[in-house]
Amino acid sequence: MNIGYIGLGLMGKSCALNLMKAGHTLFVWARRSEATKEVLEQGASWCSSIAETASKCEILFLNVTNAEDVESILFGINGVADSNNKGLAVVDMSTISATATRAMAKRLEAHGMELVDAPVSGGTVGAANGTLTIMVGSRQETFDKIKPVLEAMGKTITRIGDSGAGQIAKSCNQIIITGTIAAVAEAFRFAQAAQVDTSLVRQALLGGFAGSKILEIHANRMIEDNYAPGFKSALHLKDMGIVETIAEELHLKMPVSQIGYGLLQKAVDAGYSEEDSAAMYKVTG
Repeated sequence: MNIGYIGLGLMGKSCALNLMKAGHTLFVWARRSEATKEVLEQGASWCSSIAETASKCEILFLNVTNAEDVESILFGINGVADSNNKGLAVVDMSTISATATRAMAKRLEAHGMELVDAPVSGGTVGAANGTLTIMVGSRQETFDKIKPVLEAMGKTITRIGDSGAGQIAKSCNQIIITGTIAAVAEAFRFAQAAQVDTSLVRQALLGGFAGSKILEIHANRMIEDNYAPGFKSALHLKDMGIVETIAEELHLKMPVSQIGYGLLQKAVDAGYSEEDSAAMYKVTG
């Protein structure tokens, strides 16, 4: 298929390369032309504007930072809405608010296009390996159309429901991950204070009910003091800010999420915003 891609950062670039490996024809645009260098070298075509990118494809992927970026791409000057590409499916792989997603989906529908939310989990390793978990909010008909394309980037692909449902699932993902990183960080501070080898604690716990991907990967980062980002603390904080906002809208109390949000805020304030969110360990205890 003819595919467009906007947002060629750490995650987006790998996803775009996997789409080309699967045989799709790729059209790209970026605010910073250097971000497109690798995908252009692999055969992607450069477009001079967002509207041109949208006009050349059947599916347009977005992978950007926040709802403001998505709105600008969709409705800004020479944006997606100006492409007049009726029937276009815009698949937003960013993590943004479900409320914002639903509002923009209604606006884009007036232009004859559909906004699909498809946030992901799996980090940069999952993006590179094409093994992401993808949580989709869309009409069933649209999901059936885009799923074969998503399979070039992900291993577990689930339609959660209609517009916004994918973003809600992603928020659930972040709630669990944040709470688990916080718990692992606290447990390792506890072991360290008791003068017990944290690497052996990790080895033992991996074989029991406490075993998890977080214990496997993030705990190892804490032990090795290596916080090269799989997912930056600043972006993780942004995602938990979305959880806080939605919780307020739903009149929910979220004590575990609030603790995790507080630790992420401390990590960012301490200067660890560009480090992996396992840096929560540094501000625990």
